[in-house]
Amino acid sequence: MNICGLCEQPIETGYLCPRHTVRLAERLAELPTLYAEVAECLVPRRHSWGDIIATKGAAGPQSPLNEDVLDTVSTARAAEVVRLWRVDVQRVRWPHHGAPAPAPLAADCRWLAMELDWIAAHYPAAGDLAREVSDLETQARAVVGDPVPKRKTIGQCIAVTDDQGTVCGSDITHRAGESRLVCPKCGCVYEGQTDLLLLLHYQPRQTA
Repeated sequence: MNICGLCEQPIETGYLCPRHTVRLAERLAELPTLYAEVAECLVPRRHSWGDIIATKGAAGPQSPLNEDVLDTVSTARAAEVVRLWRVDVQRVRWPHHGAPAPAPLAADCRWLAMELDWIAAHYPAAGDLAREVSDLETQARAVVGDPVPKRKTIGQCIAVTDDQGTVCGSDITHRAGESRLVCPKCGCVYEGQTDLLLLLHYQPRQTA
């Protein structure tokens, strides 16, 4: 009989209980989105989708920037922490392999998530990994607010879908950190400021 490295409850085998394994998977999936929002809260963008689409509320430090927050909560720091865990998991699981190539936060989170079954069953530091990922989530939420930022509908797709001039009209949504928008219905891609301005310009006019 073992104990969970996070909640210290008895488990039959392994190092992380099923409940906290699932929660760790959820946090790893959420971290890239949370820290994209952190970046927008701490460093307001000047020329980006966010300037035109996303209107920031009161969440997060406003200018002048809170340097103490920047020192402790940032995408770079989160990426560094997650990267160190990926390197260590790979070292323990495949001791003869070299260190993984540099990768962004999202890629390292995805890699750890794919290895979670092995981590929970065989990695002695699984509880510490879960605890640090939880801390990263808590710190990010303190900046961006809670719950996780959701997608915002910004308009309707203006792509023409047939020879009759039929406009797609499906809702186009955006979430912090995204640099391209894709229509879920017709697949039209809007990327870059020119595409966005055209998208906004040709939105159907609201009738009184």
